[in-house]
Amino acid sequence: MKTLIAPVLVALTVAGTPLPAAAQTDHSAHGKPPVTAPAAAASPLADGLVKKIDKTNKKVTLSHGPLPNGMPAMTMVFRVKDAAWLDRMKEGQAIRFAAEDINGAMTMVRFEPGK
Repeated sequence: MKTLIAPVLVALTVAGTPLPAAAQTDHSAHGKPPVTAPAAAASPLADGLVKKIDKTNKKVTLSHGPLPNGMPAMTMVFRVKDAAWLDRMKEGQAIRFAAEDINGAMTMVRFEPGK
C-alpha cells in the first residue's frame, strides 16, 4: 500500500491537482488525546465541609451537598489534584470545590475556601 501512495501523491502534485485536505493537515497529534479546554475551569463548584485531611495519601474527606454530576449529598473521600491544597484546608472549614471521576476515583480538581 505504501508503494502505491507515494507515486499517486507525486502524480497529483505534478499534475497540479490540489491534494485532499486530509493529506495536507498536521498529523503530529496522532496518538495523543484531543486538546480541549480544561474541564475543571468549566465545572460548577459545590459546597463542602472538610471532615478529615490525609496528606500522606493526598485525600480529603468532605461532607458535601448535591454535586453537579447528580451525586446526592453525602460524606465521602476525594483525592486531590494538587496536594498543596491540603495545606490550605482545616478540619471543620467550609470550602467550594469541583470534582471529577479520574481513573475511577473521585478527584477534587478545583478548590477555593468557602465564604
